[in-house]
This record gives sequence, structure tokens and C-alpha cells, in this order.
Amino acid sequence: MNWNFLHRAPSAAKEPAVRDILDHMGFPIADYGRSVTFYKNALAPLGITLLKEFKLSEDGADGYAGFGRERPQFWIGTGTALKGRLHVAFAAANRQEVDAFYKAALAAGGRDNGAPGLRPHYHEKYYGGFVFDPDGHNIEAVTYVPE
Repeated sequence: MNWNFLHRAPSAAKEPAVRDILDHMGFPIADYGRSVTFYKNALAPLGITLLKEFKLSEDGADGYAGFGRERPQFWIGTGTALKGRLHVAFAAANRQEVDAFYKAALAAGGRDNGAPGLRPHYHEKYYGGFVFDPDGHNIEAVTYVPE
């Protein structure tokens, strides 16, 4: 299977051969400020930034934050934290981005859940790095692009 479609930007001139299956996703977090700070720092090496934010309180402790490259596709927000663990894998352009994500996420308060490296039991070119976010969710950066 050709995994290059994971890293191809859609063309305005024509429909891409393979389309994303999700438009956006979101989930509630326990501490809004802590999680916004974590994701701003952890996702920056992937070119993912905070694109949209809705504050629900004057002190900024409650709200919704949307992250993405061109439009908000990953949302976190105030609410009752999920029970159990969620897994989110962000696409990286290359192995250097995976490595940078992992280092930035740990520096931002994430906990190690698997250092960057090949995971051939997933796919022969699967290179991922895993951390737990402040709520204990498994957050990953992955690429299929060889060195």
C-alpha cells in the first residue's frame, strides 16, 4: 500500500484520490489552561497551532480550543474529563517532526509512553513517538516516510 496520501495536501483543482475520514474531533479535558499550554507546545513541531478559541469565563479557565494546520480539526474543551484513555495520532511530515514532537511534549509536561522509533508490527515504515497528555490520553506523532 502506498502511504504517501497521508502527507498530501488536498488540491483545490481536483478532489484528492483519498479523503480524510474525519472532519474534526474533540473531547473534554480536566484543566483547560494546562491542556491548552500542553497542546500548543507539543503540537508546534508538527506545524499545528491554536487556530480558534472560545472563552467561556472571564478568567479564561473555561473554553474550547481548536488546533490545526489550516483549519481547526482537533478540539479540546471544558467539561467532565473522559473516563478511560483516548488515543490520538497526529500525522508528521517526517521522522524529525516525530522526534521534535516527542521532546516538546515531554518538556510541556507530557509523560513518556514510547520513545520515537520504528513500529514494524504496525507497518514496516511506521515511525511514531507516544506521550500521555495531562489527562492521561495517549497522544502520538507518526510518519510513514522513510529516513
